[in-house]
Amino acid sequence: MAPSVSSNRASKRFSTFSGAPSVTPSVASSTHGDPRLREIKEWSTGLERLQSEKLQQQRYAPTAEKSDDLAKLALGAKVERALERRMTSQDAVMRPRNQKRASEKQG
Repeated sequence: MAPSVSSNRASKRFSTFSGAPSVTPSVASSTHGDPRLREIKEWSTGLERLQSEKLQQQRYAPTAEKSDDLAKLALGAKVERALERRMTSQDAVMRPRNQKRASEKQG
């Protein structure tokens, strides 16, 4: 179970199953050319930039009253859009009854 002497590596990693030293490179260096990891790193650096102290000071925080007003405006806009999509030609139209037809049906 001791590390082998013939290896050039300074540190040895032992497998949890066999106890033998592993000569495989670490995970970070084996996936160095992986485009998915590169994209994840780009996203994480972009998100870190958003946490800037200067940006935090400039960020707008609305009051409770202002956020309520914005919510009411948003609801009004939704209602207006729904009414625009409504099929107005489908609405019922109340017309006066024709007296001739009413008397013909009764007689």
